Parts: sequence; C-alpha cells; structure tokens
Amino acid sequence: MKRKRAKGEGHIRKRKDGRWEGILTVGTWPDGRQKTRSVYGKTKQEVAEKLAELRVSLQRGTYVDPSLLTLAEWAKTWLERKAQEVKPKTVQVYLEDLSLVMPELRGKGRGLGSLKLQAVKPSHIQGAMDFLVKEGFSPRTTLKVYQLLRALFDEAVRLELIARNPVSLVRPPRKAQGREAPPEKPGRALEPHEVEALLQAAEGHPLELFFRLLLGLGLRKGEALGLKWGDIDFEKGELKVQRAWGKVGSGGEISTPKTPKSRRVLPLPLDLFQALKSRYEELAQKLPPEALKEAWVFPGEDGKAPVHPDYPNHALRRICQQAGIRPCRVHDLRHTWGSLMLARGVPLEVVSERLGHASFDITLRVYRHVLEEERQGYVLDLQTLLKGHGGYPQA
Repeated sequence: MKRKRAKGEGHIRKRKDGRWEGILTVGTWPDGRQKTRSVYGKTKQEVAEKLAELRVSLQRGTYVDPSLLTLAEWAKTWLERKAQEVKPKTVQVYLEDLSLVMPELRGKGRGLGSLKLQAVKPSHIQGAMDFLVKEGFSPRTTLKVYQLLRALFDEAVRLELIARNPVSLVRPPRKAQGREAPPEKPGRALEPHEVEALLQAAEGHPLELFFRLLLGLGLRKGEALGLKWGDIDFEKGELKVQRAWGKVGSGGEISTPKTPKSRRVLPLPLDLFQALKSRYEELAQKLPPEALKEAWVFPGEDGKAPVHPDYPNHALRRICQQAGIRPCRVHDLRHTWGSLMLARGVPLEVVSERLGHASFDITLRVYRHVLEEERQGYVLDLQTLLKGHGGYPQA
C-alpha cells in the first residue's frame, strides 16, 4: 500500500511541457484526502528552492492556503506590497478604485471581494466591468479598475496562488479600449490684474506666504506645504524642494517629491526672499536655531505637522470671493506662474526645470496654448527684419 506523505513532505518531477513541478503536502481535506500545493520552475533547483520556502512557512505557521484566500484578502496583501513601491497617496487611489467593485475592502457590502481568489472567473470580471458602465462611471475610471484587477491577478499567478489570470480573458472596457485616458483639463492661468487682486485679498492671511510661493516659484501645493525652514538658504537666496505633504485618507502624510526631477533648488525672487526672511526672523525670537531649522513653514495647530492638505483649497475659495475674481484651484496658481514666465519669453527648458517636470514634453503639452499665442506675435515684415541690421559679414 502506498504510504501517504505527511504534512511538509513533497517531491519534484519533470512535466511533459519541459517545466519542473514540485508538489508539497500542506494538509488534509475533511474527507481525509491529502491537500497539496504545486510550484513550478524552469529548473529543478528553482523548484527545490520554492518548496523549501513553502516548508519554512508551514513550520512557522505563516502559510496561507490559497484555496481559502478571498479576493479581498489578496487585494489587501497586494496593496500592502504596493505601498513599498509607490507613494501613500497612490495606494489610497488604488484602494478607492478597487473598492468600486470590492466594497469588502472598506468593510461595506459584498462584491467581487467575497469570492475565493481561486474561484474568480472571467465572467465575474466581466460582470464587474458591466456594473461600472451601468452605474455611469467614466471610461477612464472603468479602465483603471480593469488595469488594477489585472495587475493584482498577475501577481497572484506569479506567486502561483492561481493558475491563470481571469482578467486576461476579458476585453478592456470598450469605450476606453485602444486609446489613452483623456488628459486632465489644463489649469486656468490668472490674468495679471487677478493675481494682484488675489494677493491684496490674501494680505494678513495665515497662508499669504503660501500663495505667494506658488505664484512666485511655481511650486506644487504639496511641495510648499512640505517645506521646513531648514530648506531655505538665506545666504545663497535659494529654496530646496525635497519632500511633499499630501492628503491620505482623512489626514496628511509626508512623501518624496512627485518625480526625481521634482527634487530641485530654486533661486528666490527678491520679494519672496524678503517675505520669507522677515517671517524667519520673527520665529527666531521664539525658537532656538536647531528647532527652527526643523520647523514647518506652514505648521498645523500642534506644529508637529503641516496644515491639513485641504486647508489651502478652502482658504483660496474664500480669498477669490473677497478679491472679486473667478474661482480658481490651488494648482492654477502654479499654472499661472508657468504661463507668465513663458509669456515673458523665458526658455521652455528653464520653465520645465523650475516646475520640476519629468520632461520638456510635459511642459510643452501643458503650456502649448501659451507658446502658440507667442508664436503668433512673431510675424515681422522684411523692413522690420532688416531694420538695424548692419549687413552680413564679408566672406
């Protein structure tokens, strides 16, 4: 009689397709049958290493039976791993998008997440996509959910929790298939008289200096909120961007800047330099040098963190009303700086570097309308071109 393998025992064999397979006993079913787990690899050594890892997890009690794992449980694990690769704000967006079809992630209702990971079929994924379309979600949102589902199932296949990805057998949402998600609407650049009215209305406001930084340097909201006094070099007249403060859930969290090129050192215009210096000297009367260096430029109530990320939005809305100008977003102040710089003839490369864009192409795409208007001004007749020209150099 063939001996049953005990829990933790296994063997390796070569399959007909050329791959190696390792089979490990991980327990027993209620009817007494052995419960096994298979792992695969291109070489016998690779499979042996995978079996060894499985044995260790069994011995430590950390092994999770894939047959018992729900999709929601796997999604949470996947999100935890993504948190090591991307910004907290990005993970929050992933969570919100996946929650549209997996309300279990927020502890509300039942959806895809209640299914066992190994039981999810293409028909379930198709049903989720149809639900989003029926509920009126945009093609862009539907496509994002589709892509996230595909990614987390890809990872499950890679870790051999499932044999195939059910999302790969479902076509992308029809309206979004074959085209990129629409770009964000371009920001509104304020007219010079609107900028003056806004700054006048902001005088004395706790965030007056914040708004001036966005309008005078083109900083992102999170970059300005993430500033510490130690980031400002008053001897050189420079400001260093090296962190950002963004909204995560109902609060905020510090993260690295948006892109590698977002880490930058910016020269301070004279008016901003003087305003920052004045505020710094006021605080220097209350705080010792080392404490001041680590203090936030725009602190919250307890001073341990910057103001809430939503505060500038609410403040700007009221200031626009007081100034008698059309409402604008906080990001529009950064966009205004870029537009004014280009309208003044500052080279695109310089504007792109100061804005911290990942590439010149992004700057060109965002500010194309400004550049096209500038080009219209370069229509000169021959007499104007020749005026003041001293002739060509002699050969």
